[in-house]
Amino acid sequence: MSGADVGAMRANPLLFTPLALAGLTLRNRVVVSPMCQYSSAQGGPTDWHLVHLGKFALGGAGIVFCEETAVEERARKTYGCAGIYEQRHIPMYRRITGFLREHGAVPAMQLGHSGRKASCGPPWANFQPLTDADAGSGQAPWQGVSPSPIPPRADAPAPAELSIAGINTVIANWREAALRTLDAGFDILEIHGAHGYLIHQFLSPLANRRKDGYGGDLAGRMRFALEVTAAVRAVWPRGKPLFFRVSAVDGDGGAWSMDDTVALARALKPLGVDVVTCSSGGINGPLNMAIVPRTPGYQVPYASRVRRETGMMTCAVGLITEARQAEAVLQRGEADLIALAREFLYNPNWPVHAARELGVADYLDLLPPAYAWWLKRREQIRKLSASTSTSSPEAAPVSGAK
Repeated sequence: MSGADVGAMRANPLLFTPLALAGLTLRNRVVVSPMCQYSSAQGGPTDWHLVHLGKFALGGAGIVFCEETAVEERARKTYGCAGIYEQRHIPMYRRITGFLREHGAVPAMQLGHSGRKASCGPPWANFQPLTDADAGSGQAPWQGVSPSPIPPRADAPAPAELSIAGINTVIANWREAALRTLDAGFDILEIHGAHGYLIHQFLSPLANRRKDGYGGDLAGRMRFALEVTAAVRAVWPRGKPLFFRVSAVDGDGGAWSMDDTVALARALKPLGVDVVTCSSGGINGPLNMAIVPRTPGYQVPYASRVRRETGMMTCAVGLITEARQAEAVLQRGEADLIALAREFLYNPNWPVHAARELGVADYLDLLPPAYAWWLKRREQIRKLSASTSTSSPEAAPVSGAK
């Protein structure tokens, strides 16, 4: 990047320019990506989630996503996974959405269904499938569902193949979950169609071997994703943005390609999807990891191509950790939003530090007044101290002094 480019970035960083999105205005383009915490109780969020998500709003992010949240009980991966499949969950989430909004962030929900990846332990147990032996500790296994009865890994049981009636039930549950999401106070909803979960299972021929209208060619394999999207958009207000997260490539044999992703995005656009979040992998291999070489910004080209070829807004995610790196993606027109996940776990005040690095004069105003006032005062004291030490004759070194 040239010196002129860097100067332009510092003069007017896009990362901290407000963005109009459907009926919302975001305070900046920084997104806290959904991060599963495996800390829910019977699907409902706990104090852990309030603190976990709340600190990102305090740290200045524009959008804060809750973790991938199940649309029905059997859709969870683990007993600790989040859900919004019962009315009792709604007031639990309202605590969180109210806090996020109060502190300047837009509360966002990602709805998903694990499909055949259900009934397992947490990641620190390598997502080991639950067995009858786990029932004694209150974690009896249950059967996942999928377009075809193909297990996700060699040591996992086969899922039940969804019938047409079963597909309709799942779509109806997605619709009901969207209504609960609205009632819970969320302003953005994302449909999780990536990472080897149920929608992705329908999209990929590696998991979908159906011979009916929900399988076969690309149009058939996209049908479930489009019907879920239409059902959600029908109840999700037009003034509230709808995102769709896709695994842009399978990462295993090229069964789902970027050409397929562009075709899917084009089909999602007239259904009212506002933003496509471009991730990758997840069908085969490590249960929650993409089989794609992980270098800084490795998924940005996916977001760039979707944006360029469909005219849709995109969100870039994947090893974006540095302020100048994020700003360059926006300046080059490769994406409209920048999502971070693990970097926020390391530094929940990442937006403040990024704004300072990019030359935003009032970067401390991203923080709540109870923080910003004290930090501004500390800066003033430091500047005054530095000015005094350089201008005072007493501060000057004395020749020959030891």
